Amino acid sequence: MTITTPPLVQPVAPVSPSRGTLRPLGLDEVRITGGFWGERQRINAAATLGHVLGRLESEGWLPNFDRAAAGTLPAGRRGREFSDSEVYKYLEAAAWEIGRGDDAHLERTFRAVVARVAAAQEPDGYLNTRFGRTGQGDRWSDLEWGHELYCLGHLFQAAVARERTRPGSDDGLLGVARRAADLVYERFGPNGRAEVCGHPEVEVGLAELSRVTGEPRYLEQADLFVDRRGRRTLEDIEWGRSYFQDDVPVRETTVLHGHAVRANYLAAGAVDIAVERDDADLLGSLRHQWEITVARRTYITGGQGSHHQDEAFGDDWELPPDRAYSETCAGIGSIMFSWRLLLAEGDAKYADLIERTLFNVVATSPSEDGKSFYYSNTLHQRVPGIPADPNGTSLRASSSLRAPWFEVSCCPPNVARTFASLDAYIATADADGIQVHQYAPAEVRTMLADGQRVAFDIETAYPLDGTVRVRITEDTAHPWALSLRVPAWAAGATVRLVTATADESREASTGTVTVRRAFRAGDVVELTLPMTARFRSADSRIDAVRGCVAVERGPEVYALESVDVPTAEFDTVRVDVADGVHEHDGRLWVTAVEQPVHDAAWPYGSFPPPADHPHHTVPLVPYHQWAQRGPAAMRVWIPTA
Repeated sequence: MTITTPPLVQPVAPVSPSRGTLRPLGLDEVRITGGFWGERQRINAAATLGHVLGRLESEGWLPNFDRAAAGTLPAGRRGREFSDSEVYKYLEAAAWEIGRGDDAHLERTFRAVVARVAAAQEPDGYLNTRFGRTGQGDRWSDLEWGHELYCLGHLFQAAVARERTRPGSDDGLLGVARRAADLVYERFGPNGRAEVCGHPEVEVGLAELSRVTGEPRYLEQADLFVDRRGRRTLEDIEWGRSYFQDDVPVRETTVLHGHAVRANYLAAGAVDIAVERDDADLLGSLRHQWEITVARRTYITGGQGSHHQDEAFGDDWELPPDRAYSETCAGIGSIMFSWRLLLAEGDAKYADLIERTLFNVVATSPSEDGKSFYYSNTLHQRVPGIPADPNGTSLRASSSLRAPWFEVSCCPPNVARTFASLDAYIATADADGIQVHQYAPAEVRTMLADGQRVAFDIETAYPLDGTVRVRITEDTAHPWALSLRVPAWAAGATVRLVTATADESREASTGTVTVRRAFRAGDVVELTLPMTARFRSADSRIDAVRGCVAVERGPEVYALESVDVPTAEFDTVRVDVADGVHEHDGRLWVTAVEQPVHDAAWPYGSFPPPADHPHHTVPLVPYHQWAQRGPAAMRVWIPTA
């Protein structure tokens, strides 16, 4: 592992490892200024954060803390055993947004929520509204399902976000987190209970809290939790201990398995440990797990998890589109895992998966107004969905259209915290220069390891257009390397350098392309990615989509919606691959062939097709836009004619 010199000030970012190939650039160094992701950040700040807070109040999940402080629990407590965590995720999202925009109203709101949380903390640091009081279960009495440590993990991440965006703030959140972490170490440390939480998450929270405070005990505790996982300390359940990732030690695991969110959160925390302990063997195991999971257990959208009953990964190649669970939170967990591996190793393949998951899972979840969400992300909706009650609360997976809130509402605040911190996933630095991993209009202002200031703007309409223009805004005295990711799908990309004295172009192979020079203000490095739409087929072992194709353009996966098909029998439509994909009027179009329907008493037999099939030219929509026009049946994988 390449060792990097820790920065004097940690980046204003969710992850700040002390070593690795790349150093993240934080919200004070990178700012998204518009485009696809800038618009989503705008809606997140203007609508989603307020919507989430309003539901935390109306559902009673935030008032649970008031009842705890008043000593009236368990009477009146509402929400599931993990509802505390949604308050903490809201605080994390708000902290990152305050760091982005310095919103005075949001700052006041943030402090008010922190005060209510802090008032509920017990003198010894314990903080949970579901356990520990007369009439409730004892503390730590249900590690399989109680989520006490899981909730604290999100508390720790909220405190880290606050300390990084507003160091030394007097709101008290960091103190609340530290007292809780001290108690966790006392109860579960080397002299405590050798057990783990049924839902990994505390590991990433403790690791980052250790980084922000310099307290080694928190990292030690995270290390203990990772090492204990797979030692069968949790009770067996209907779906097996694999649901909790408690069947095989992390080092011996070969592929992500069990509950998809749990698996990704655990893997992310394990990367934190591998990096901080300089443990090449553990990191190598996690790299292998990532590779096999991507190769065999990941949907074309980047989504993960094909089982509804246990929200879990299926077996290798078990990726049915109509039963895709692909939980939004699993996508976010996958990004957390991939980002940590990217920082540790620098391989562009990790940023490729992050991009795919951002555009086709995370961006799919919220509605255009930012006030309703998909919990799961199917790739095939057989019948138009039923609109959710805008004032109601939906069951998590039963909502066939985006819903404003869920009984298990982990996804809305998870989306909020991801969008609010997205600037920190755009670029990184190493000893020689800057690497741009995700493309959005942005300003980058940072300092290289040699003390040289670097400043440039990213200009792009991506993903509508494949041109990414990096315009240098300040002179540099010494050469440095500007590296741009060339996605694996972008064969034929080119890079062009335009200066006052030169205009040079060359091919840019997939992976990373680098231009190294002493840049002058006004120099432009232009990456052109081919955005021709393309059919994609699946590995033949993914039998659920054998004989089908999907359509991609750039990083976006496309879908066919029933509202665009002039036939009542949506699932009889086939696509004529030989006719190709056509782009005009800003949309993609394919030729759909309508298959005959045979109504019979028995649905199996010999049904010869007619000589002439009706043909229709139909448009496709980016998958993240599906059902934005109202209820519709939908397919990502379309059978071929």
